[in-house]
Parts: sequence; structure tokens; C-alpha cells
Amino acid sequence: MKNKLLATLVAFGIAGSASAIEINENLSINGFIDGSYQHNDNNGLTSAGADPTATDQSLGLDEAEINFLINVGGVSGVISLDSEGAGGTGEDEGIQVEQAHVTYTIDSGVSFTLGKYGSGLGFEGEDPTGLYTFSRAYSANSGFNFKNIDNRNHVVEGLSIAYASDVFGIAASFENGLDADGEEDELNLELSFSYTGIENVTIGSGYFFDNRSDSNNEVDALNLHASTNMGKLMLAAEFTELDAGGANPDLDGWMVLADYDFNDKLGAAFRVSSNEITAATDYEKVTIAPNYAITESLGAILEYSDVENAGADGNEVALEFLYTF
Repeated sequence: MKNKLLATLVAFGIAGSASAIEINENLSINGFIDGSYQHNDNNGLTSAGADPTATDQSLGLDEAEINFLINVGGVSGVISLDSEGAGGTGEDEGIQVEQAHVTYTIDSGVSFTLGKYGSGLGFEGEDPTGLYTFSRAYSANSGFNFKNIDNRNHVVEGLSIAYASDVFGIAASFENGLDADGEEDELNLELSFSYTGIENVTIGSGYFFDNRSDSNNEVDALNLHASTNMGKLMLAAEFTELDAGGANPDLDGWMVLADYDFNDKLGAAFRVSSNEITAATDYEKVTIAPNYAITESLGAILEYSDVENAGADGNEVALEFLYTF
């Protein structure tokens, strides 16, 4: 199953297969190819990851990625080349650097990461290899997707200072911010905390401080999430609050996810999620997604979602094939 095939994930949202291809003692590679068929009957609605201008049906390559994992002289590094948006036009076409960073860890458990990486907050911040469903929980183009590693606007350049023990981990990330014109602005700050002191339970929290000089476009974010594994069942919950100021000072979003493994090959995920678009309108989504491990490297997800956006109903069907190496 998808979550079994892809259990090994690298920090900061680098996703790979359960093993990497070793080139030499300093370099290994892994990656994935993700393709899907989608049918959306939304009457103009759109879910996270969907394009509101697209046709009702689409078939093709969603994303291909290769990760170079480097370890030289006690310093580890990651370079991720990504073709998300393949077949698109303009800036979305061709290979781009999704992430590139180096990490130095000292014996006390403190580490320093410099470069380009994703948010340390949230439950659905991974590439497709780290998700239990095909789609993401929240509405497209909403601020609740700030932790989506596949959204290039949400990958940051900065310095992260972290500490990890057997029970908890903390991190502070100092990141380049952008003003309303897309130019580099003052440094933003993201603080994150995780606790693993209870067996089979992970609790995470954090806050993103948007420090741009254009205060009208600041969006601070509070995120709380937790997950637990009970045999074949995984349960997770998440709450996010955005402080955007202006007419919508506080917007809330939440999701609850369950994933159950019927056997070594077949499983299913069930998710309920909601996020406020404005103080008066909501986006709500119910998703069921059976998953099947065809081989050790090839998995499939069949997903159905019922969507309600500001009182209008829609539904989405997708069949995803994900190959990892």
C-alpha cells in the first residue's frame, strides 16, 4: 500500500521510496513517477490540486522527481529535481529544482540546514509519496496549503536550526519573505515542535510569523496536528488557523484522516476536511481512497471526493498510479 511502500521519508518534505539506489559511499538517488486519470463534476468548483480552468477529464503525468542524497564529511545534502506541471506552459514547464539544502549535525543533536526547503508544519506537507490520498484536504489557492511542498510558492530559502532527542524535536526556520511585488522582503520565522514520548503517537505544533513589510498581505499561521498507529489503523487530525488581517482576520481549517490496512496489499483511507474561504463561506470535503500495492514499487489509489464550496456541490474521481525507485 502507498503508506507501506513509501514509509521512509527524508526531512523537510523530501520524499523517496523505501530504499535508495546507492551510487557510491557519498551519493545515492531515489525518486518517483506519478500519473493519474481525473474526472471532476464540480460546476466550477475546484479541490486542492485541481485546476478550475481544466476540462472535466484529464489523463497524464502529474509529477516526476529525482532526489540526489549526498553525505560527505559529516554533512548531508539533498537536491530534488522536479517536473511537477509537466506538459504545462511558461514557468510550469520543464525541470526545476524543488529543494536543495545541506545539513550539518553536531553530537548534541543540534543541526543546521541551509538552502531551499519546505515547511516543517502540517500533516500533508509531503510529495505524493508521503500522502495517504490522491488529493489534498483543502481548497486550491487557499492559504491552508502553505505546507504543500509541490506548490513552488511555498518552498522557501533560509536557515533552519533544530534540536532532536528521543522524545521531542524543536526547530526555528529563518526564511526569505516576499513582498506584494514578489521581491525579497524581511525574514519570516517558522517555529515547530514535535513530541514522540508516547508510544505510537506523534504530536506536532508550530507557528509561522509572516514578517513582510506589506502588512496588508501578511498571513500568520498556527498549526496543530497529531497521529497515532494502532496495529493496522492509523488515525490523524489537524487544525490550522490563519491570521490574515483585513476583512477575514481569523480563518480556520481542519481535517480528520483514518487509514486502515486490510492486508499487506490492500488498504483504504477516509478523510473529512473543512476550511473557511471567508468568514461567511466554507469549503468542505469528504474523501474515500482505497489503495493497492501492485508491486513493491508500484501502487495505485482510486479516490472519490464529495465537495461543497459555499453551498454548491460537486464530486471528483481520480485513479492514480505511483512508481517509486
